[in-house]
Amino acid sequence: MSTRSGIGYDSHRLAEGRRLVLGGVEIPGAERGLAGHSDADVLSHAAIDALLGAAGLGDIGQHYPDTDERWRDADSVALLREVAGFLDDHGWSVRHLDATVICEAPALGAHRDAMRARLAPAVGLAPLEVNVKFTTGEGMGFVGRGEGIAALAVATVERRD
Repeated sequence: MSTRSGIGYDSHRLAEGRRLVLGGVEIPGAERGLAGHSDADVLSHAAIDALLGAAGLGDIGQHYPDTDERWRDADSVALLREVAGFLDDHGWSVRHLDATVICEAPALGAHRDAMRARLAPAVGLAPLEVNVKFTTGEGMGFVGRGEGIAALAVATVERRD
């Protein structure tokens, strides 16, 4: 069997009047959400790019362009589920997903298990095979200034023979 890894990254700026969705979980009490064409879930978007990259099947912008009204306000976990099915159709099985969300506020640790519980079934894994971590920008850059949130993800996939 062939095993590959892919890396995904996404960032969005924070905006008033938007809900904050990360890993398919709406964060209660968040003062601002993320601006974007879809629900702007940077964690799910990074995971999508990591999966597509690992399988050599393009990137999120090719499959879900922000110029296409079909994807306006799209549920990014539903898109992640669709991408996992696309990989399966091309002979790839998802084996592991590891991700980091980078933001100054709000604190997200209390939502880790809920995020894992939303992401795992979308890619056909058990929650223990999906890891979600959080860090800050330590006051540096756009994240550190509280202007946006970013996420990184690494996915491992295996080719079925």
